[in-house]
Amino acid sequence: DQMKKPGRSSSWPKSTGWKKRITGLEDETRMNESEEEEEEIFWHIKILPILRELEKEDNIENLCLACTNLYQALNEGNMLGKRFKRRTVLLKTLYKLVDIDSDPLCLKLAKIILTMKVDGKNLLSVCKLAFKICRNEENDYIIQNEGLLDCLLEVLKTEDLHKTSEALLYCMGAIKFMSGNAVLLNEMVNKGAIEILLQLMKQINNIKENDTCFTSLGHLLVQLTATLRNLVDLSPARRQLMCNGAVSELCVVLEQRMNDKDVCSYIVRIFSKLSCDNDFCAALADCSRCYNLFLALLNRHQKQQDLVVRIIFILGNLTEKNNQAREQFFKEKGSVNTLISLFQTYHELDLNTQKRYHERGGEGKNHPKHPSEAEDVLIKLIRVLANLSIHPSVGAALAAAHRVVELLVTVLEYKSVDDCEELVVNAATTINNLSYYKVKSSAVQDRKLHIAEMLLKLLMSNNMDGVVEAVRVFGNLSQCHEICDFIVQKKIYKFVIALLDAKNQDVCFSACGVLLNLTVDKNKRALLMQEGGIGKLVDCLRDFGPSDWQLACLICKTLWNYSENITSTASCFGEDTDTLLELLTSLLDEELALDSSLDRDDVCHKLYWEREFKPVAEKLLDRIQSHRSFLPALTITPF
Repeated sequence: DQMKKPGRSSSWPKSTGWKKRITGLEDETRMNESEEEEEEIFWHIKILPILRELEKEDNIENLCLACTNLYQALNEGNMLGKRFKRRTVLLKTLYKLVDIDSDPLCLKLAKIILTMKVDGKNLLSVCKLAFKICRNEENDYIIQNEGLLDCLLEVLKTEDLHKTSEALLYCMGAIKFMSGNAVLLNEMVNKGAIEILLQLMKQINNIKENDTCFTSLGHLLVQLTATLRNLVDLSPARRQLMCNGAVSELCVVLEQRMNDKDVCSYIVRIFSKLSCDNDFCAALADCSRCYNLFLALLNRHQKQQDLVVRIIFILGNLTEKNNQAREQFFKEKGSVNTLISLFQTYHELDLNTQKRYHERGGEGKNHPKHPSEAEDVLIKLIRVLANLSIHPSVGAALAAAHRVVELLVTVLEYKSVDDCEELVVNAATTINNLSYYKVKSSAVQDRKLHIAEMLLKLLMSNNMDGVVEAVRVFGNLSQCHEICDFIVQKKIYKFVIALLDAKNQDVCFSACGVLLNLTVDKNKRALLMQEGGIGKLVDCLRDFGPSDWQLACLICKTLWNYSENITSTASCFGEDTDTLLELLTSLLDEELALDSSLDRDDVCHKLYWEREFKPVAEKLLDRIQSHRSFLPALTITPF
């Protein structure tokens, strides 16, 4: 077979395709030429007259109006951006005007220049101009109406971090100033500022410490985190932060910028605000490294009160409802020692403040109603300890931590509830939590008599919250016979019986706990008859029994102990016998008792009635009924 020579016919398809491409290029060229021609006409008819006006005009109002017309014309002619051929001429004219001392004019100029997508030194100078305008809060109204925010957010979204870091700093600073205005703040959320800021933060976080721009970017982070702090005041912003994974990114910033007090302060303020939200608390609790970061910050900036108080506040919120968070924080190396160190530092500061107050002759005067800075830290720190102590193993360990208990007792020693109610009540609450744990090495048990002495002062105060906490601690401590003796010796039992009249469920519950423990001792049971104790217990059973079966059970147990050596119901319960019998009978009637439940979960309510109240109440009712016939003989003494 001979090789066939390529004929003309085989070349035609290639030739045709080439001609088509040429034709396409020619069409495109003609179109471009047509567009350029149209742009040229538009320039001369619409743009150039305005530029000439800008060059000749001196009146600020007329210049502002001309700038408005110029922006509209550029937008109409699709000349915004980098593709516009006469862009350089336009920018030169605009830059000649930026030195005029008029913020409304400069604002309009900045908007046009930014929409022309300038770069390099031009971008830096226009961002500085925007920063200058936004710094003056009197300009907030005109800024709202000019749409400058969109231009600045676009800069943050599109510009290269390495090449334009200084321009970005001024741009971010301008946005930070804007975020101080409620209207602009809402506008930021609606325009997606949260996502843009977090993306910028991620870029900064990816830059390593040995990078030359690492340090300078710290200034940008200050402006960025300050803006986020303002944004978290808005509920939609908080939701967006959660959805965009803000927790982990903010933790990275803390990790990398531990020595930057300003950045750390803003992030801690962000977390402080967000930690009031349950969903955020759960997300932060799941970020395991956050506890280590918070502890590192506390150790590094121990005397920076504004930072410390917020971190402690965050930890208090994290540990308030989350048992895992309690355990995780406690297990962090040095966690308790850090809290103790802070406790000592701010306790000493508070003592010094108190000392100076007295030295200035203020002893007889009223103390300030609000807590001092040192007291504020102590209040929130003790709250963390109270929350941690709810966890069984953590609570047991803290109960054995002598220094922790010692510091809590010190608060009761030197601080009056009238001086700082919240601090003293929080200290009593934490001691109450720790007194629950019956561990061999319990520091609370070792100091129980001294604690009882300090609580006596609180018990006799006019502060009902303080009284309730003191009674709760006595409820736990009175399981020890030494404390029971103390209660009798100091006549505390009379005060506890009187509290049954408080018509307050929590108060009655705490008081019943103390009385129950007293009646364990046969020699102290008769005290219940004093001060009308039996009648008050029966009243509490009537008032609160149907809504609180645990309290009802506690009352029945107290009456059961008290009546152990009963010979007759009349001598044991006196005039309250019939009322008690009727009450127990009706409360043991399931249909009657459970119908009166007060907005409780029916299943849970019924379980308490069946498992806690019913067994004790039935035994008590049986005892009363079985001794009812044995009435003592009345001896009539002749005159």
